[in-house]
Amino acid sequence: RFGSIKGEDGAEIEVTKGRYIQLQESHDRRVREDAYRALYGAYNNWKNTLSATLSGQVKKEMFFARARSYDSTRHMALYEDNIPESVYDNVVRTVNENLEPLHRSITLRKKLLKLDTVRPWDLYVPLASDANYHFPYDKAVELVGNAMKVLGPAYDRDLQTGLTSGWIDVYENKGKSSGAYSAWTYGAHPFVLLNYSDTLKDVFTLAHEMGHAMHSYYTWKNQPPVYGGYTIFCAEVASTTNEMLLVDHMLKTGDDRELKKHLLFHHIDTIRGTVYNQALFAEFEQFMHQSAESGIPLTVDHLSGRMSELYEKYLGPDFQGDDFYAMNWSRIPHFYRSFYVFQYATGLSAAAALSRSILTGADGALDRYLGFLKSGSSKYSIELLRDAGVDMSKPDPIAATAGLMNDLLDQVENLL
Repeated sequence: RFGSIKGEDGAEIEVTKGRYIQLQESHDRRVREDAYRALYGAYNNWKNTLSATLSGQVKKEMFFARARSYDSTRHMALYEDNIPESVYDNVVRTVNENLEPLHRSITLRKKLLKLDTVRPWDLYVPLASDANYHFPYDKAVELVGNAMKVLGPAYDRDLQTGLTSGWIDVYENKGKSSGAYSAWTYGAHPFVLLNYSDTLKDVFTLAHEMGHAMHSYYTWKNQPPVYGGYTIFCAEVASTTNEMLLVDHMLKTGDDRELKKHLLFHHIDTIRGTVYNQALFAEFEQFMHQSAESGIPLTVDHLSGRMSELYEKYLGPDFQGDDFYAMNWSRIPHFYRSFYVFQYATGLSAAAALSRSILTGADGALDRYLGFLKSGSSKYSIELLRDAGVDMSKPDPIAATAGLMNDLLDQVENLL
């Protein structure tokens, strides 16, 4: 339990994991800080237990890696899908070489919020005005459908079938799971779970989950059962490509200045969260495993010291962390699924490259992408993406995504 704080109106609000992000989006800085201290204070109370738990997970991975003659825990984690360790290193190295757009976004946040320095509780408050946009589900279906027409008539036809033929459980209901998911089994159309509530975020969630659904649908339509699935490394490419196409469509066709700012900030924050944050976690995870493999105990001070250094490096001179934020390692569940998070960065970067090729009409880009959606696991992930037109063993896609973030910052600054 994380206790309670006083909300914007002075009423008591219980801080929960589910409510935390909503509180961090409050325009009352006192509410944001109080929620932050309530949540991280609870983790701080258990910091030694949590470091011991994480250390135990890493030691378990070390045991299996050595028992099975892998060079390291990372080698073991990446081997199953034949991902070269150089791909992981490429993500961390290239992001480190392109931190300027992230620093620039933090500086802009400081300016717009009129702060002396950005603190951890200032990172998620929306920067666009509070215009109250509502997107009824029918409007979301229309927007997503129109945005995906660039993928050709066959994709459009199959997408419309999915959107209108009972694939999707749309609204929140008693006893229904929270969040959004796409699930499927070979030989049957996919099912999508939403909890749609008319927000802009929900529109993007629909596009994202239908990206997964269409990937699944085309995979089982075109592959035998043995190749009838796909890896996480590839999964986020299909879903995020849909998001990229949606934001491009809405920016090009809309004339509402405030909505455009919302969209641009949404896109900027997506890159920050999916590429930069995950690269930071990937760099931390490698440090953590290398420390354990070298016999260094994973104490609170060892883990928090390194995470503090990484936040200082990644977020730049206009950000100031604290001892609580240095403990962020204690609340990242992905660290219990070793060397997983870097795939978020590769997925978005690949999606940015592929969507850019499709939108600019690059020769053969659409056919290659549709071929990728139909390929399942018939080849290893790196090869499938290379066939689609993006080589994730090279720095170019990640560097280009950093360049995209700079372009988005230029656009939003012109609207301010």
